[in-house]
Amino acid sequence: MLTATVPDDDLLHRLDDLAAAHADDLRLVRWDLSGPLDAATAREVELVVVPHYFVRPGGFDVLHGLPRLRWVQLPSAGYEHARPHLPPGVVLCNGRGVHDAGTAELAVGLTLAVQRGLPRAVRAMGEGRWDNPFGPSLADRRVLVVGQGSVGQAIVARFRPFEVDLVRVARTARDDVDGHVHGVDELPDLLPDADVVVLAIPLDRTSYHLIDARALARMKDGALLVNVARGKVVDGDALLAELTAGRLRAALDVTDPEPLPSDHPLWRAPNVLVTAHQGGNTDATFPRVAALVRRQLTALLAGEPPTNQVART
Repeated sequence: MLTATVPDDDLLHRLDDLAAAHADDLRLVRWDLSGPLDAATAREVELVVVPHYFVRPGGFDVLHGLPRLRWVQLPSAGYEHARPHLPPGVVLCNGRGVHDAGTAELAVGLTLAVQRGLPRAVRAMGEGRWDNPFGPSLADRRVLVVGQGSVGQAIVARFRPFEVDLVRVARTARDDVDGHVHGVDELPDLLPDADVVVLAIPLDRTSYHLIDARALARMKDGALLVNVARGKVVDGDALLAELTAGRLRAALDVTDPEPLPSDHPLWRAPNVLVTAHQGGNTDATFPRVAALVRRQLTALLAGEPPTNQVART
């Protein structure tokens, strides 16, 4: 019998048919990690599905009381917040593929909003003022997409119809069916020619402050930085200095710190649009998480390893 926990009634309901089909082999328990499980269930749990946006301090500590725990499934692609806090002997699986579409939609939406001056239009509308500025297009601009995992690839696919010059950057250089992918070590030479730089790279020790003061200084005047990765990929103080000087523009779905305090100067900086980590906040997320968990459970019931394995503690 495989005992697994899921964090909410919605996911539990979406998996009802799987549980019914495997009534002798699968037990699903609703648990949001907000407190300990009852002792009998805790002794049996092998798989835990973590809630969305689970960032509660010490929240993963309850997993250390599960002696048979073997797998932890995150709904997010990022896993840096979970890995250090898991008990030993656990395989961590991420949500690769779940948020690709939503994050890519937002990356393109943020880019278009800033390029076409939509924040300015919203402010003018609130004042009942007819404002008809001349501004930059997205067409014919060079767009640099940093990160070519599933999210980065989804972003590239959505930018292609906009008649832009796409430059792809990954951790290491390679060639594929769509052409050349540059290595991240080439960024210093690529940044000066980019009109838009989109960040979709995972956060780890190699990408922390990847976009620092020196990288920002290499971007051309008026260039747009779009961050849908993690806030710490960018040196926030250095970016704030460039925004305050009016030299660069930014569209940020992630910040450092996060949530951004109400008195943080980034809220009032010129040339910036901030959204509150909304990349995956769409109604497409829940059925996609359910589909991923269904695949994982089906694999485990068949004696096969789960997909999306990113770490083993």
